[in-house]
Amino acid sequence: MRSAEALSIFSLRLKEATSTLHQELENLPVSKSILENTISSHEYLRYLDRMHDVVCEIENKLFPILQERGILLQDRKKTKWIEKDFIELEYKKNRANEVFIELNEDISTGYALGILYVIEGSTLGGRIISKHVQRTLGYTPDNGAAYFAGYGEDTGLFWKKFMTILGDFEKKNLAGDEIIEGAKYAFKAIGNHFRLKTEA
Repeated sequence: MRSAEALSIFSLRLKEATSTLHQELENLPVSKSILENTISSHEYLRYLDRMHDVVCEIENKLFPILQERGILLQDRKKTKWIEKDFIELEYKKNRANEVFIELNEDISTGYALGILYVIEGSTLGGRIISKHVQRTLGYTPDNGAAYFAGYGEDTGLFWKKFMTILGDFEKKNLAGDEIIEGAKYAFKAIGNHFRLKTEA
């Protein structure tokens, strides 16, 4: 089976296996508010505050694990974008909450890549949100919406490169189940984090 065909089949399997959890996450009030026409700056910053916890923890805990195993992710760091938005919008984060309680150096590479699949996928979806917040709140990539702008015009390319890394690893190591379990865990952990009652 050709590599591209194998990736397409696994990508579909991964998407189907996580679709319910993905939809549940998108239906949470914090998630839905970001695409409302009536979104306020408070709701926008609340979302960014929650996502700051998510991406910061991923970069501090997961990136070193994967980089030690030869998967280089330096160009995929996103915390700096959210912190730039905080500065532009004069927002001070009061506290951080742990998101990925089960994340440790003993997790398998496949499981770790499954978690990262969710994070990279959110960057792809962020392009839609970027246009929305620019229309509703007037925030641009240079003025409060750097995070949602993602990798800019290269966002699609970055996604394709990541999925190639994911697909190659799955094919070489038969790690499909591990990747799927990691992705499921990420959706659940982020969902639980978004359900926190503490206001940003």
